[in-house]
Amino acid sequence: MIRILLADDQPLVRTGFRMILDAEPDMEVIAEAGDGADAVRQARRLRPDVVVMDIRMPVQVVGALRAGASGFLLKDTHADRLLEAIRVVHGGDAIVDPVVTRRLLDQFVHRLPDPASAGPQPAAGADRLSGTTGREREVLALVAQGLSNAEIAAELVVTETTVKTHVHHLLTKLGARDRVQLVVLAYEAGLTGPRPPS
Repeated sequence: MIRILLADDQPLVRTGFRMILDAEPDMEVIAEAGDGADAVRQARRLRPDVVVMDIRMPVQVVGALRAGASGFLLKDTHADRLLEAIRVVHGGDAIVDPVVTRRLLDQFVHRLPDPASAGPQPAAGADRLSGTTGREREVLALVAQGLSNAEIAAELVVTETTVKTHVHHLLTKLGARDRVQLVVLAYEAGLTGPRPPS
């Protein structure tokens, strides 16, 4: 059973989430919180397996990453996607909606040093990639763009199992906890940059 804490300042949203989650045979909402402080108190006391929390984009996402968050979805996501995300995070992996990844990284990249002003030195984190293969760096760049394993497989014309293997190797070689850390590392290494202005 996945024990879940819901945190959102809107009671109606919490009620909707609770109805969806409690209908699943492997999920149980053990508590609700109306604000962040209450969520922290209840999380410390109840030790839930997963916390489903409303945060504001993009600044709080950076703080949540530093605090160890493992998944981000938009509120307009389908219920099936939410349920999948909870199971993935409970299993120890990370899941980030591609739109959230894009917004997050557009915010994050502005905090990095400007490569043009740094001279000919390699981008921060580039030396950590020295033990990776060219294909692994390709996969890493696509992960940083917010693509799912299936989308990466289609882009590179390989199987999804092959992509999962590359991601596993990247996590191991780079000492990253999850995909979110891979994304940040890809930006630090200069594998991808901010979205061009529209």
